Amino acid sequence: MAEFLMKKRVEDMGIAEKFHIESAATSSEEIGSPVHRGTAKILNAAGIDCSGKRARRVTADDYENFDYIIGMDQYNLRNLLRFFGGDPENKIRLLLDFTSDPGDVADPWYTRDFDATYRDVTRGIGGFLSETESVWR
Repeated sequence: MAEFLMKKRVEDMGIAEKFHIESAATSSEEIGSPVHRGTAKILNAAGIDCSGKRARRVTADDYENFDYIIGMDQYNLRNLLRFFGGDPENKIRLLLDFTSDPGDVADPWYTRDFDATYRDVTRGIGGFLSETESVWR
């Protein structure tokens, strides 16, 4: 969800060319799977097509290829830090750390509340773009 909402946001702002946005899993259970139907329903309602997307796993090259590596929850954060062997360039953050109410994004895998996840992700994206504006302007 976050990948598609972020892409839509920067596209709507006319700054998409300044970003390379990809999502990647920190575990292997869903690798190769399409977007969850609950997520697809929310995205489609927002006018966002997510067909063709397949889950991929984080790779060692991702740390070098991305300026920011953003996790949705503490589980992601721990897995990312373990996978990359730390974070010497301070690239790894939680999405909601960019807001006035940091914490974990609601996980619809457990809650089935895709609307709450949508709200959290949208809020986090706004905070991220605001905090990093001096970098991409």
